[in-house]
Amino acid sequence: MISPSTDPIGVGWIEVMAEIGFDYVELPLADLAALPETGFAKLAARLQRSGLGCEACNNFFPRTLRLTGAGASPDAALEYARGALDRAGRLGARIVVFGSSGAKNVPEGFPRPAAWIQLVALLRQLGPIAARHGVTVAIEPISRPEANFINLAAEGLRLAREADHPNIQLLIDYYHFGLEQEEPAVIVEAGTAIRHLHFAGVEGRKFPAEPVPDHQSFFERLKQIRYPGRCSIEAFTRDFAAEAPRALRILKSYALEQNL
Repeated sequence: MISPSTDPIGVGWIEVMAEIGFDYVELPLADLAALPETGFAKLAARLQRSGLGCEACNNFFPRTLRLTGAGASPDAALEYARGALDRAGRLGARIVVFGSSGAKNVPEGFPRPAAWIQLVALLRQLGPIAARHGVTVAIEPISRPEANFINLAAEGLRLAREADHPNIQLLIDYYHFGLEQEEPAVIVEAGTAIRHLHFAGVEGRKFPAEPVPDHQSFFERLKQIRYPGRCSIEAFTRDFAAEAPRALRILKSYALEQNL
Protein backbone atom coordinates (compact mmCIF):
# COMPACT_ATOMS: atom_id res chain seq x y z
CA MET A 1 0.00 0.00 0.00
CA ILE A 2 2.99 2.31 0.36
CA SER A 3 5.13 1.12 -2.53
CA PRO A 4 5.39 2.78 -5.94
CA SER A 5 4.26 1.00 -9.10
CA THR A 6 7.91 0.33 -9.88
CA ASP A 7 8.18 -1.80 -6.72
CA PRO A 8 4.75 -3.44 -6.17
CA ILE A 9 6.15 -6.00 -3.74
CA GLY A 10 7.75 -3.37 -1.52
CA VAL A 11 11.24 -4.84 -1.65
CA GLY A 12 12.76 -1.42 -1.06
CA TRP A 13 11.26 -1.20 2.43
CA ILE A 14 12.67 -4.45 3.80
CA GLU A 15 15.88 -3.09 5.36
CA VAL A 16 14.09 0.07 6.55
CA MET A 17 11.50 -2.01 8.39
CA ALA A 18 14.19 -4.19 9.92
CA GLU A 19 16.00 -1.10 11.19
CA ILE A 20 12.81 0.38 12.66
CA GLY A 21 12.22 -2.83 14.62
CA PHE A 22 9.28 -4.54 12.95
CA ASP A 23 9.01 -8.26 13.65
CA TYR A 24 8.18 -9.36 10.11
CA VAL A 25 6.95 -8.18 6.72
CA GLU A 26 3.70 -9.07 4.94
CA LEU A 27 4.19 -9.20 1.18
CA PRO A 28 1.68 -9.48 -1.70
CA LEU A 29 1.47 -13.09 -2.81
CA ALA A 30 0.07 -12.47 -6.29
CA ASP A 31 3.16 -10.38 -7.07
CA LEU A 32 5.49 -12.93 -5.50
CA ALA A 33 3.89 -15.69 -7.56
CA ALA A 34 4.48 -13.71 -10.76
CA LEU A 35 8.24 -13.39 -10.19
CA PRO A 36 10.60 -15.50 -12.27
CA GLU A 37 12.40 -18.07 -10.15
CA THR A 38 15.64 -16.07 -10.21
CA GLY A 39 13.84 -12.95 -8.98
CA PHE A 40 12.11 -14.92 -6.23
CA ALA A 41 15.43 -16.41 -5.10
CA LYS A 42 16.99 -12.93 -4.91
CA LEU A 43 14.07 -11.68 -2.81
CA ALA A 44 14.34 -14.65 -0.45
CA ALA A 45 18.08 -14.02 -0.05
CA ARG A 46 17.49 -10.33 0.66
CA LEU A 47 14.96 -11.17 3.36
CA GLN A 48 17.38 -13.60 4.94
CA ARG A 49 20.17 -11.01 4.99
CA SER A 50 17.87 -8.43 6.58
CA GLY A 51 16.89 -10.76 9.40
CA LEU A 52 13.24 -9.90 8.73
CA GLY A 53 11.02 -12.82 7.81
CA CYS A 54 7.98 -12.77 5.55
CA GLU A 55 5.64 -14.37 8.07
CA ALA A 56 2.43 -13.41 6.23
CA CYS A 57 1.29 -12.65 2.70
CA ASN A 58 -1.72 -10.68 1.52
CA ASN A 59 -3.23 -10.27 -1.97
CA PHE A 60 -3.63 -14.02 -2.50
CA PHE A 61 -5.40 -14.15 -5.87
CA PRO A 62 -4.89 -11.70 -8.75
CA ARG A 63 -8.05 -9.92 -9.90
CA THR A 64 -7.65 -11.49 -13.34
CA LEU A 65 -8.52 -14.91 -11.90
CA ARG A 66 -12.29 -15.26 -11.46
CA LEU A 67 -13.43 -17.15 -8.35
CA THR A 68 -17.17 -16.48 -8.57
CA GLY A 69 -19.69 -16.14 -11.36
CA ALA A 70 -20.34 -17.96 -14.59
CA GLY A 71 -16.76 -17.28 -15.68
CA ALA A 72 -15.17 -18.78 -12.58
CA SER A 73 -12.41 -21.28 -13.22
CA PRO A 74 -11.79 -23.38 -10.10
CA ASP A 75 -9.22 -25.59 -11.83
CA ALA A 76 -7.17 -22.54 -12.83
CA ALA A 77 -7.57 -21.11 -9.32
CA LEU A 78 -6.26 -24.29 -7.72
CA GLU A 79 -3.36 -24.56 -10.16
CA TYR A 80 -2.36 -20.98 -9.36
CA ALA A 81 -2.82 -21.56 -5.61
CA ARG A 82 -0.49 -24.57 -5.61
CA GLY A 83 2.36 -22.49 -6.97
CA ALA A 84 1.57 -19.42 -4.89
CA LEU A 85 1.27 -21.32 -1.60
CA ASP A 86 4.50 -23.17 -2.39
CA ARG A 87 6.27 -19.82 -2.63
CA ALA A 88 4.63 -18.54 0.54
CA GLY A 89 5.77 -21.64 2.37
CA ARG A 90 9.31 -21.37 1.00
CA LEU A 91 9.54 -17.83 2.39
CA GLY A 92 8.41 -19.08 5.77
CA ALA A 93 4.98 -17.44 5.68
CA ARG A 94 2.48 -18.95 8.07
CA ILE A 95 -0.53 -16.84 7.06
CA VAL A 96 -1.92 -16.13 3.60
CA VAL A 97 -4.69 -13.55 3.57
CA PHE A 98 -7.68 -14.30 1.36
CA GLY A 99 -9.25 -10.91 0.70
CA SER A 100 -8.86 -10.72 -3.09
CA SER A 101 -12.03 -8.71 -3.66
CA GLY A 102 -11.30 -8.26 -7.36
CA ALA A 103 -11.24 -12.03 -7.83
CA LYS A 104 -14.14 -12.98 -5.58
CA ASN A 105 -16.62 -10.11 -6.06
CA VAL A 106 -19.91 -11.46 -7.42
CA PRO A 107 -20.64 -10.41 -11.02
CA GLU A 108 -23.85 -8.45 -11.54
CA GLY A 109 -26.84 -10.72 -11.96
CA PHE A 110 -25.10 -13.84 -10.65
CA PRO A 111 -26.91 -15.45 -7.68
CA ARG A 112 -25.12 -14.87 -4.41
CA PRO A 113 -26.01 -18.29 -2.98
CA ALA A 114 -24.31 -19.86 -6.00
CA ALA A 115 -21.23 -17.65 -5.48
CA TRP A 116 -21.13 -18.73 -1.83
CA ILE A 117 -21.14 -22.39 -2.87
CA GLN A 118 -18.28 -21.68 -5.28
CA LEU A 119 -16.15 -20.16 -2.52
CA VAL A 120 -16.89 -22.94 -0.05
CA ALA A 121 -15.93 -25.56 -2.63
CA LEU A 122 -12.70 -23.71 -3.45
CA LEU A 123 -11.71 -23.29 0.19
CA ARG A 124 -12.36 -26.94 0.97
CA GLN A 125 -9.82 -27.85 -1.71
CA LEU A 126 -7.39 -25.12 -0.64
CA GLY A 127 -7.21 -26.34 2.95
CA PRO A 128 -5.12 -29.48 2.29
CA ILE A 129 -2.86 -27.58 -0.13
CA ALA A 130 -2.21 -24.88 2.47
CA ALA A 131 -1.55 -27.53 5.13
CA ARG A 132 1.15 -29.18 3.01
CA HIS A 133 3.04 -25.87 2.98
CA GLY A 134 2.52 -25.07 6.66
CA VAL A 135 0.23 -22.15 5.81
CA THR A 136 -3.14 -21.05 7.17
CA VAL A 137 -5.43 -19.21 4.77
CA ALA A 138 -7.15 -16.39 6.67
CA ILE A 139 -10.40 -15.14 5.13
CA GLU A 140 -10.52 -11.33 5.16
CA PRO A 141 -13.94 -9.66 5.21
CA ILE A 142 -13.66 -6.45 3.17
CA SER A 143 -16.00 -3.48 3.62
CA ARG A 144 -18.56 -2.48 1.01
CA PRO A 145 -16.65 0.44 -0.53
CA GLU A 146 -14.19 -2.17 -1.87
CA ALA A 147 -16.15 -5.43 -2.10
CA ASN A 148 -19.66 -6.70 -2.73
CA PHE A 149 -19.23 -10.10 -1.06
CA ILE A 150 -18.03 -11.29 2.37
CA ASN A 151 -18.14 -7.85 3.97
CA LEU A 152 -18.68 -8.80 7.61
CA ALA A 153 -16.65 -10.76 10.12
CA ALA A 154 -19.72 -12.91 10.79
CA GLU A 155 -19.81 -13.83 7.10
CA GLY A 156 -16.11 -14.63 7.05
CA LEU A 157 -16.55 -16.79 10.15
CA ARG A 158 -19.45 -18.67 8.58
CA LEU A 159 -17.41 -19.22 5.41
CA ALA A 160 -14.47 -20.58 7.42
CA ARG A 161 -16.75 -22.90 9.36
CA GLU A 162 -18.36 -24.24 6.19
CA ALA A 163 -14.94 -24.78 4.62
CA ASP A 164 -14.33 -27.01 7.65
CA HIS A 165 -10.57 -27.33 7.53
CA PRO A 166 -8.05 -26.32 10.24
CA ASN A 167 -5.97 -24.39 7.69
CA ILE A 168 -8.90 -22.19 6.63
CA GLN A 169 -9.57 -19.56 9.29
CA LEU A 170 -10.41 -15.86 9.75
CA LEU A 171 -8.74 -12.44 9.68
CA ILE A 172 -10.09 -9.27 11.27
CA ASP A 173 -9.06 -5.98 9.67
CA TYR A 174 -9.75 -3.14 12.09
CA TYR A 175 -10.27 -0.67 9.24
CA HIS A 176 -12.92 -2.74 7.45
CA PHE A 177 -14.40 -3.82 10.79
CA GLY A 178 -14.83 -0.18 11.77
CA LEU A 179 -16.25 0.95 8.43
CA GLU A 180 -18.93 -1.72 8.69
CA GLN A 181 -19.57 -0.67 12.31
CA GLU A 182 -19.51 -4.25 13.45
CA GLU A 183 -20.24 -5.25 17.01
CA PRO A 184 -17.04 -6.14 18.89
CA ALA A 185 -18.85 -9.17 20.33
CA VAL A 186 -18.23 -11.01 17.06
CA ILE A 187 -14.54 -11.16 17.99
CA VAL A 188 -15.42 -13.17 21.09
CA GLU A 189 -17.78 -15.37 19.05
CA ALA A 190 -15.04 -16.09 16.50
CA GLY A 191 -12.49 -16.82 19.22
CA THR A 192 -9.68 -19.08 18.07
CA ALA A 193 -10.82 -18.88 14.43
CA ILE A 194 -9.12 -15.44 14.31
CA ARG A 195 -5.59 -16.17 13.13
CA HIS A 196 -4.40 -12.80 11.82
CA LEU A 197 -5.07 -9.07 12.14
CA HIS A 198 -4.73 -6.02 9.91
CA PHE A 199 -4.75 -2.57 11.44
CA ALA A 200 -5.31 0.99 10.24
CA GLY A 201 -7.23 3.96 11.55
CA VAL A 202 -10.77 4.02 10.14
CA GLU A 203 -10.52 7.72 9.27
CA GLY A 204 -8.41 7.89 6.13
CA ARG A 205 -6.98 4.39 6.58
CA LYS A 206 -3.90 5.90 8.16
CA PHE A 207 -1.11 4.65 10.38
CA PRO A 208 -2.17 5.04 14.03
CA ALA A 209 -0.69 8.30 15.32
CA GLU A 210 -1.87 8.32 18.93
CA PRO A 211 -3.69 6.05 21.38
CA VAL A 212 -7.46 6.03 20.78
CA PRO A 213 -10.08 4.51 23.13
CA ASP A 214 -11.75 2.56 20.30
CA HIS A 215 -8.41 1.00 19.40
CA GLN A 216 -7.80 0.05 23.00
CA SER A 217 -11.24 -1.55 23.37
CA PHE A 218 -10.54 -3.60 20.23
CA PHE A 219 -7.41 -5.00 21.86
CA GLU A 220 -9.36 -5.65 25.06
CA ARG A 221 -11.59 -7.98 23.04
CA LEU A 222 -8.50 -9.71 21.71
CA LYS A 223 -7.40 -10.27 25.30
CA GLN A 224 -10.73 -11.98 25.99
CA ILE A 225 -9.98 -14.60 23.36
CA ARG A 226 -6.26 -14.75 24.30
CA TYR A 227 -5.31 -13.92 20.74
CA PRO A 228 -1.78 -15.26 20.12
CA GLY A 229 -1.18 -14.21 16.51
CA ARG A 230 0.27 -11.39 14.45
CA CYS A 231 -0.94 -7.89 13.63
CA SER A 232 0.10 -6.17 10.40
CA ILE A 233 -0.30 -2.47 9.71
CA GLU A 234 -2.10 -2.19 6.37
CA ALA A 235 -2.44 1.54 5.88
CA PHE A 236 -1.47 4.55 3.84
CA THR A 237 1.22 7.04 4.78
CA ARG A 238 3.03 9.93 3.17
CA ASP A 239 5.95 9.78 5.59
CA PHE A 240 6.79 6.17 6.38
CA ALA A 241 10.06 7.00 8.14
CA ALA A 242 8.27 9.21 10.67
CA GLU A 243 4.92 7.43 11.01
CA ALA A 244 5.97 3.78 11.01
CA PRO A 245 8.06 3.85 14.23
CA ARG A 246 5.32 5.76 16.04
CA ALA A 247 2.62 3.34 14.87
CA LEU A 248 4.75 0.38 15.91
CA ARG A 249 5.18 1.82 19.41
CA ILE A 250 1.43 2.42 19.74
CA LEU A 251 0.42 -1.08 18.64
CA LYS A 252 3.02 -2.69 20.88
CA SER A 253 1.75 -0.60 23.79
CA TYR A 254 -1.79 -1.91 23.18
CA ALA A 255 -0.50 -5.46 23.09
CA LEU A 256 1.54 -5.00 26.28
CA GLU A 257 -1.41 -3.44 28.10
CA GLN A 258 -3.48 -6.51 27.32
CA ASN A 259 -0.63 -9.01 27.86
CA LEU A 260 -0.93 -10.25 24.30
